[in-house]
Amino acid sequence: MTEEKHLADVPDWGYLLGEFNSAYRFRSAGGSKIIRSHMRTVRERLSRCVAGKPEVRFSEPKSLPVCAHLGRAIDNGERDSMSSMVRAIEKVKDSLVWQYGYEKLPQHLTNRYAFADILSPNGPVICDDLTLGLVLFAPKTTYPAHAHKGITESYICLSGATSENDAGVYVPGSMIINVPEHKHAITTSDREPALLAYAWTGATDDLAHQTMVFSRRQKGA
Repeated sequence: MTEEKHLADVPDWGYLLGEFNSAYRFRSAGGSKIIRSHMRTVRERLSRCVAGKPEVRFSEPKSLPVCAHLGRAIDNGERDSMSSMVRAIEKVKDSLVWQYGYEKLPQHLTNRYAFADILSPNGPVICDDLTLGLVLFAPKTTYPAHAHKGITESYICLSGATSENDAGVYVPGSMIINVPEHKHAITTSDREPALLAYAWTGATDDLAHQTMVFSRRQKGA
């Protein structure tokens, strides 16, 4: 059963969206025009959505095995540079619907990964042209290479540390961006979970009906 409200009825969700807005307004783009443009698109679409007093459609909360690491991820994040957003997440965590998003998920990921949408065409906060959410990884996780059709994706590290395509280490406050069709794999540190916030921008149909598929490993690779 889905419970319908409006954003004004659930202020903790409004505060969390305000944290997303601040992150995409005040975090550094590092001089990158592509990242700066994406950040602008995220906050413009988010501001337009919030101004339209969107519906909030709550489904039954759902936990998955990796959520056993959520408490630790939040504790770590509350001591780091993204603490304000992490505290806002702590206020809504009992309402989150964690999911896998893949029809065929590799067995090794069932205890090590999940995501929860915050705002999207499918809710909980309804927005046609933007998706915001959270992804949680257990320690020592390798999330295989994948790409997104028509979607520009960014991650902001909230707690823990990750690497993408073995190119550098991203710690709290770092932003990673993946343009459409860019294949990327994610790894996490050996001892701590990683909690990331993400944003997807793209066409409404791509956002609402994105098919998530891992890239097939080429023979000899």
